[in-house]
Amino acid sequence: MSMTMNEPMTAEDRQAIVEAVRDFTQARIAPGSLERDAQAIFPRDILAEAGELGLGGIYVRESSGGTGLQRLDAALIFEQLAVGDPTLAAYISIHNMVAWMIDTYGTDAQREQWLPRLVSMTDFGGYCLTEPGAGSDAAAITTSAIDDGDEYVITGVKQFISGGGEAAVYVVMARTGEPGARGITAFLVPGDADGMSFGPLEKKMGWNSQPTRQVILDEVRVPASAVLGAIGSGFKIAMSGLNGGRINIAACSLGGAQFALDRAVTYVQERFTFGEPLAEKQSVVFTLADMATELRAARALVRDAARAIDEGAEDAALQCAMAKRFATDVGFRVANDALQLHGGYGYLHEYGIEKVVRDLRVHQILEGTNEIMRVIIGRDLLGTH
Repeated sequence: MSMTMNEPMTAEDRQAIVEAVRDFTQARIAPGSLERDAQAIFPRDILAEAGELGLGGIYVRESSGGTGLQRLDAALIFEQLAVGDPTLAAYISIHNMVAWMIDTYGTDAQREQWLPRLVSMTDFGGYCLTEPGAGSDAAAITTSAIDDGDEYVITGVKQFISGGGEAAVYVVMARTGEPGARGITAFLVPGDADGMSFGPLEKKMGWNSQPTRQVILDEVRVPASAVLGAIGSGFKIAMSGLNGGRINIAACSLGGAQFALDRAVTYVQERFTFGEPLAEKQSVVFTLADMATELRAARALVRDAARAIDEGAEDAALQCAMAKRFATDVGFRVANDALQLHGGYGYLHEYGIEKVVRDLRVHQILEGTNEIMRVIIGRDLLGTH
């Protein structure tokens, strides 16, 4: 899977990558996904195997030990992973964003300290932006980082942190200056830092096999060398990660929805009602046709937006907002329709459909709610952004 970002990727190369990830997904991720969901198992061993395949630093530069692929390649990869388990695919995407931030904005010393074990997924990364009182309005965070000579003292609470309590390093956004976006700085905080603790595991609707906790920082001291990027550039770093994050989570929606659609297509041909297969009912045929059409349209939007990031297109943020809004809405709708086509069986855990419905629901909320995506799109159209 190793290629430099500047080498032209052929269709054959991409197909080989997709097939390798598909094989890994079918062999290691899909089996046990229902058990992991039911028992809230965080599969560290499977993640380490994913790291061996190059999935811990998908778009980390090769010179930093990563796989060095493009965002389009990443979208294809996350879609395939999500066919096996959207929860695990989404966690790998968040981990990759942390590794990418360190590679992109970090010093040589920070890269050397953190990237080898992040890329191999023997260690995990966490991302701490959201707070109990600051979600969509991310610039309103109140976690503080006070300059104390050659150290910073960080105090605050971060909410809904994937991998909370498991990560070896957290990218923590904290306020070092004035109110608003310009006063925010990013820090690399070790998971075992004195003064850092974690809330209990959140009991969630879905995403059960990745731990979600509050991250509590109580006068956590970090050296000035823990600043990621420049003082006051934290919000810019956070926003730069969102375009890719939105494409990644959209791709995860595609994969989960494709799993549900495939299961529905099989089920309606096997299930007989009133003396004939469900597939003979025109309403069922039309439902499947709409599911497949919308899913293909969503896939096209996601891949176009990923290319826009790779090419540095001026409207990349707009395209990513459109793709995220559309693909996560479509993904949930397709999964929900697949459940309906399964009837009562779709409501049973063992069929795997209700898990996908639960997992995909949160994709419409995180990486910027779909309402915020509409704000971004509308303001761009009106020239008021």
